[in-house]
Amino acid sequence: MPIRRRAFLAGLLPVSVMPLLSPHVRAAASLRVGDQKGGAHALLTAAGLAGRASFPLQWSLFAGAPMLIQALTAGAADVGVIGDAPLVFAQAGGSPVRAVGAIQTDGTMTAVVVRRDSPIRNVRDLRGRSVATLKSQTGHYLTLAALRDAGLRDDDVRFVFISPAAAKMALQTGSVDAWATWGPYIAEAKTEDGAREIVNGGRLMSGLSYIVATTDALQTRRDDIIAYARLLRDGHAWMLTHAEDYAVAWGRETGLSLPVARQVVRATMARVTPIDRNIIRKQQIVSDFMAATNMIPAPLDTNAVVDTTVTF
Repeated sequence: MPIRRRAFLAGLLPVSVMPLLSPHVRAAASLRVGDQKGGAHALLTAAGLAGRASFPLQWSLFAGAPMLIQALTAGAADVGVIGDAPLVFAQAGGSPVRAVGAIQTDGTMTAVVVRRDSPIRNVRDLRGRSVATLKSQTGHYLTLAALRDAGLRDDDVRFVFISPAAAKMALQTGSVDAWATWGPYIAEAKTEDGAREIVNGGRLMSGLSYIVATTDALQTRRDDIIAYARLLRDGHAWMLTHAEDYAVAWGRETGLSLPVARQVVRATMARVTPIDRNIIRKQQIVSDFMAATNMIPAPLDTNAVVDTTVTF
């Protein structure tokens, strides 16, 4: 396996600080951006927007939302993007983050897959089986939602909480029966490994992700965070009309194949907007479901984890 692709799968792909635009920018403090594989860095670079900020962007990549949330909580990152379930998880854990913008997709980027030769054909067939995923993240949420939708109990499957890289290997070797995950992992599992999708989040999930920032960063770098949100807004708008261009660039950035890239791009088509009452309502439904399924210990008020005063 090429070194670049191995790094992608491990979530360790290094990304350097963005080139500086002018002498006065060199003196500016970097906005520390926590990213995930094939995320904001790939998009802004492909769209030609990475150099438009009036301050440098310092990028760090993480294998999943839990690791990114840890970095935000520890003050090692200022801003990032996480999904709806991870936002609830962060709120439940007391992480000092606030959602400042919403990214609405169709929800199909999260799915449950099985091996090509698996006897599992639908959600009901998961009864008594093992599902690998990240605890209290989007894959975990989707599996529970799919079980309830199929008339099954939450404990009708055995969850194996492991990293995406470990889950990929576990599915291939038969150590687990299914894998609930998102985006690049789903696309590669289906395209490269022949995995079969048995359910996705199109009907069962909100499809929301969020631009989040730490409370400290909002106090000290508010204008820069707004400027960064505008870059993401413009990047996603560019993607809507340049899907193939982005797929080519995304594949080159991550080291994954063009067929995988095309699937990822299709599932991440979105618009970025400030947070409004409708988005808060959708997020509250996610939060309430996570409390009802014991993914978090107690109900939470979504209003406490969003900043509706950020406009861009």
